[in-house]
Amino acid sequence: MKLIVGLGNPGKQYDQTRHNIGFEVIDALSSKFAIPLNQSKFKGLYGIGFYSGEKVILLKPLTYMNLSGESIRAVMDYYDIDIEDLLVIYDDLDLPVGKIRLRQKGSPGGHNGIKSTVAHLGTQQFNRIRIGIDRPQPGMNVPDYVLGRFHPDEKASTEDAVKKSAEACSAWLEKPFLQVMNEYNQ
Repeated sequence: MKLIVGLGNPGKQYDQTRHNIGFEVIDALSSKFAIPLNQSKFKGLYGIGFYSGEKVILLKPLTYMNLSGESIRAVMDYYDIDIEDLLVIYDDLDLPVGKIRLRQKGSPGGHNGIKSTVAHLGTQQFNRIRIGIDRPQPGMNVPDYVLGRFHPDEKASTEDAVKKSAEACSAWLEKPFLQVMNEYNQ
C-alpha cells in the first residue's frame, strides 16, 4: 500500500494559494486514479483505491500546514505503512515557479509542514516531490507570499508542475522511486 500526501491548508480562503499546491496534486490524482477523497478521519481528508494494481491512499491533512505530520503519522500507523511507501508533495520557495524536484531525503529547509512531518516520523528519509513557488520580492514577508495566489502569468507553469507531479506519482506506483527521480529531475 502506498500513501501519497499533498500538503496545504484547509478552507476555501486557501484554495489556489502557493502553499496549497500539494493539495492541487492530490485533487489531480483523485481524478486521474478515480479515487474520491470521501473519508474524513486521522485529522485529514482521504480516499483509498487501486491504481495500476497498487493499493493507494491519497491524503490531504486538515491540521493546517504546521501540524501536517500528525495526520500523516496517524494514517501510517493505522494502515501499517512503511516509510518507503510514503510520498509527500509540497511547495518550495527555493525552486523557480513550476519546477519540480524529487528527493528521497533532506532537511525541512524552513518548511513548517515538512518540519512537522519529520518530527512525527522521526526521520528525514522519505520520498518527496517539491514544487517550486519561487521567493517573494524583497520587502514582502514570506507568510503573506505563500498564502497568496499565483500571478496569472504563472498559471501555465503551475498547471504543468501539478500535471508532472501527478505523472511522477503514477510512475512511482510502477517503478522504484530512484528511477522516477532520474526521469523527472531533468
